Amino acid sequence: MPNDAPPRWDRRMQQRLARGEAAALGELYDRFASLVHHLAHRVLEDEEAADRVTREVFGYIWENPDAYDPKKGSMRSWAATLAHRQAVQRLRTAQAAAAEEGDVTTEDIEERIREASVGARADYIVTSMPAPLRAALELAYFDRRDYRQAAAALGVTEDEARRRLRLGLQLLSTAYVQPPRAVPPPGYGRAL
Repeated sequence: MPNDAPPRWDRRMQQRLARGEAAALGELYDRFASLVHHLAHRVLEDEEAADRVTREVFGYIWENPDAYDPKKGSMRSWAATLAHRQAVQRLRTAQAAAAEEGDVTTEDIEERIREASVGARADYIVTSMPAPLRAALELAYFDRRDYRQAAAALGVTEDEARRRLRLGLQLLSTAYVQPPRAVPPPGYGRAL
């Protein structure tokens, strides 16, 4: 299978959604709703707003299954991208209203959006990384264990624990890199 071929599940899911199979939407929702909601909540810091974004994202997916391009990434990444963009759009709207009232400045709005976006990207990276990497990072971060203690807890060599921590941190560090401003691909940047 070529490297750019989408996973079989993603292709089948898109086909089922395009045929209007309600069960496909239910399956997709069961699989990704917590991710979508978490990312929206991370940006908006509001449970009700995150609930609305979650409904909007899955409504958009249901109405526009052909907007998903398997060559651009996984269905999971697409749902996460839609959630993030919709949440940021809501945050911009709310913050712009606050700016009109003089409560915040445009710079404050952009800084808040940047911070929320970095946090959401970091969360997505951590939840997407393989379990062995995530376990090593959790031991180091939450339990304050060094690589030797993490190796003992994970039942791996110290070299393997260092490798997992290094790779996990490298992946996580990409959350803090500001992507260049570019035109998003079709279906990934359209308003929901």
